[in-house]
Amino acid sequence: MSRLTKEEIAEQFKAIQDHICRELEAEDSIAKFQEDAWQRPGGGGGRTRVIENGKIIEKGGVNFSAVYGPTPENILRALKLEQADFYATGVSIVMHPQSPMVPIIHMNIRYFEMSNGTYWFGGGIDLTPHYIDEADARHFHQQVKNVCDKHHADYYPKFKTWADDYFYLKHRKETRGVGGIFFDRLMESDEMSFDQIFAFVKDVGMLFAPTYRYFMNKNSKIPYGENEKSWQYHRRGRYVEFNLVWDKGTKFGLDTDGRTESILMSLPPQAHWTYAHQVKDNSPEAKTLSLLKKDINWLA
Repeated sequence: MSRLTKEEIAEQFKAIQDHICRELEAEDSIAKFQEDAWQRPGGGGGRTRVIENGKIIEKGGVNFSAVYGPTPENILRALKLEQADFYATGVSIVMHPQSPMVPIIHMNIRYFEMSNGTYWFGGGIDLTPHYIDEADARHFHQQVKNVCDKHHADYYPKFKTWADDYFYLKHRKETRGVGGIFFDRLMESDEMSFDQIFAFVKDVGMLFAPTYRYFMNKNSKIPYGENEKSWQYHRRGRYVEFNLVWDKGTKFGLDTDGRTESILMSLPPQAHWTYAHQVKDNSPEAKTLSLLKKDINWLA
């Protein structure tokens, strides 16, 4: 049986986008997604869906794109690829909640194919709490591990370490949050067929809605005050720094003449940068900073 075409993969990604949007609207109960369909001048386009000013979600996006065309020279050099046209499709999500007690969450699933036959899958999901709660981190990592273990015993430990290394602010010497999984360049091998890899990628996509609905429902009920809001804005600043300085997806989108509004959808509506910001000893903020480290076994 022949494997799915890139267009068929894109259609399944669109179905995942539809599912996630319905689930988030149901949990928020107030806000609705607004769709902005767009075309890329060089080839392809997408559906940017933004949700704002909800009961729980302050700003978020669930984006689908399928773009194609000549591969820019800088991308060929960076990825060490031979000259050929590219096709890239995927779903990318970031949610910024109203409450500082509800975590920021990101997910991305993607497929990349070139006209010379080169292809791979990539993606990941990670959680960025403003205040780290070990029980929440444990719950999140258990859900992620369950999906990974369904497909390959090595996936969770391998992709968890990859996420720790990837979602790391080198200039701050801290992780973006409690991590999750990150993977790239997954392709057919003796162990995993094309269809099996795609099944894993889709399961990661379908994990998003129940996982975030859990945190939206539970954590939005936790009380908070001005101090917690100020800390939220401060931590959002760190999120912006990662996305603009280190994130390869942002760079790829901009380098391939992607749609800027959709690429920068991941940025929060408001963030703060305070010069030489310090936290009080033994405070919840200090505890969070102490846990922004690589290689923590959240399931121990």
